[in-house]
Amino acid sequence: MTSVDGPATPPPGAPEAPPAASPVGAVPPPGWSADGTPPPGWPVDGTPHPGWPAGAPPVYPTPEPDRLTRFVVRLYDRSPRWAVPLAAVGCVAAGIGYALISDPTRSDPDAAPTCLLKLTTGLDCPGCGGTRALWYVLHGDLPAAARHHFLFVFVLPFLAYLFVAWAGRQAFGWRLPELRISSKVIGGFLAVWLAFSVLRNLPWAPFTSLYV
Repeated sequence: MTSVDGPATPPPGAPEAPPAASPVGAVPPPGWSADGTPPPGWPVDGTPHPGWPAGAPPVYPTPEPDRLTRFVVRLYDRSPRWAVPLAAVGCVAAGIGYALISDPTRSDPDAAPTCLLKLTTGLDCPGCGGTRALWYVLHGDLPAAARHHFLFVFVLPFLAYLFVAWAGRQAFGWRLPELRISSKVIGGFLAVWLAFSVLRNLPWAPFTSLYV
């Protein structure tokens, strides 16, 4: 019988009652699993731990970032907004400068740095001819550039626009029209690139004209 002045007393031999409800998002107590399953020996009635709301996952404390992560985040927060686009422009300029200085159209096939796949097997890798195509593009010879890697020449205007739109937005707040590229378009381009990489190595005409 339940007393009016206090809670009911469990009969002798009854299992221990679960602990009182804890705040929302409580960390599970020792021995409990993440989905609210009690440890062996705990009465199971099909409900999660009383400290968790129904249907809500537990909230665990966020781990502290390491020193390197804190340094990078702090450096990014304190750097001016044009610093990252300027660094990207520097990387692009370095690649263009290398193509202009090295003149890959006159270098030996095994000149360093070279493609390990082509050096060891004689096959053209998916990117073979890209540096020479860039050199010809910089000199305004688009047919020769397409001869060495026409997929690179095809995608170059899109990459240039995406870069200019991103860098302008980051550095100057420009709002150029966004170029939306769906996952299907990206998948189709990768499939064409894969087919091109295979066809350019076939030893029969007209595929031999794609060999660089």
